[in-house]
Amino acid sequence: MTAKIIASKWRLVAIAALVLIAGTAVVWGVTQAKADAAETGAKPGEEETTAEETQAESAIPVEVADIQSGPVASYISATANLVPEDHVKVLAEAEGRVESLRVEEGDLVNRGQTLATLVRDEAEIALAKARVRANNARRAWERAEDTMEQGLISKEEFDRLTMEFEVAKSDVAEAEWRLDRTVIRAPFTGVVTERLINPGKHLRPGDEVFSVADFDPLIARIYLPEKDVLTLEEGRRVRLSLAADPSISFDGRIRQISPVVDTATGTVKVTIEAGNPPPTVRPGAFVSVDIVRERHEAAILLPRRSVIRELRAAHVFVTDGETAEKRAVSLGIEEGDVIEVVEGVVAGESVIVAGQGGLKPGAKVKIL
Repeated sequence: MTAKIIASKWRLVAIAALVLIAGTAVVWGVTQAKADAAETGAKPGEEETTAEETQAESAIPVEVADIQSGPVASYISATANLVPEDHVKVLAEAEGRVESLRVEEGDLVNRGQTLATLVRDEAEIALAKARVRANNARRAWERAEDTMEQGLISKEEFDRLTMEFEVAKSDVAEAEWRLDRTVIRAPFTGVVTERLINPGKHLRPGDEVFSVADFDPLIARIYLPEKDVLTLEEGRRVRLSLAADPSISFDGRIRQISPVVDTATGTVKVTIEAGNPPPTVRPGAFVSVDIVRERHEAAILLPRRSVIRELRAAHVFVTDGETAEKRAVSLGIEEGDVIEVVEGVVAGESVIVAGQGGLKPGAKVKIL
């Protein structure tokens, strides 16, 4: 019994020692916290709250742009190939073998210029024979005319010789025509776009020999819904741009509007004439055609990046350099990277174009 009592007393002493040590640690911690608070001027428990408030009040980095004033337009857009108005296949008009070529693809030719020639021997011989027959017929007719005046020849014989003379002259004209057809000529001033024959090739009438195109002007034929054509008129300016490189653009005009509507498609053909396309624009190029539908000369223009759309509404954030202000805006014509604003902002204000996604009204901002 005595041993058990002694063991219990030692356990009580150990527990009391542990309690004393823990109490001393708590007192020291409180004392140290008060000392730190006295040095910083803050009360215990306030350090975490101050960090959160500092983070909430930190400025959000944004990118801004000035709201500008300038022209803006809406367009009727279509696509088409830019083609020469006059582009024809030159055909052989006589039978024969190609003797010589006078031009090559890409050559500029004038109206009536020789493109190629056929062997002329047979045609020249035929013309020589026709001229001999015509000379003989002429002499016979002249002799008959003299004798007719003297009454030594009947009128029937004179009429026969006159007819033979006329036929002989027609044969000469035909032989000259056939000889002339051995020369293949340009139908108009233009550029040779294709050569389809080689020297020595035998041709028959109707064979294709060259393609010639007049590149001035180049035209584009587009087909628009009838409702879009109602407000258009001939002579209106249009903008054309190369599909392969949209940075290459040039002016054109509406040259002709078809007087009829295609009943199968409900569209109207509109012919666009290119004004002065750059040398890099080749006939046959695929182009975009933009026709001005409406134009405002002094519109207030927002960068497209600044506008945040919400179903039927839209808003932007403007800033004075320190805080963000949310503005509802009414939008108008959109063109390229800008949008006309009808109401909500004025020219000269700074609008946020990047970083506005998470902004709230009144938030502090930092302009980058």
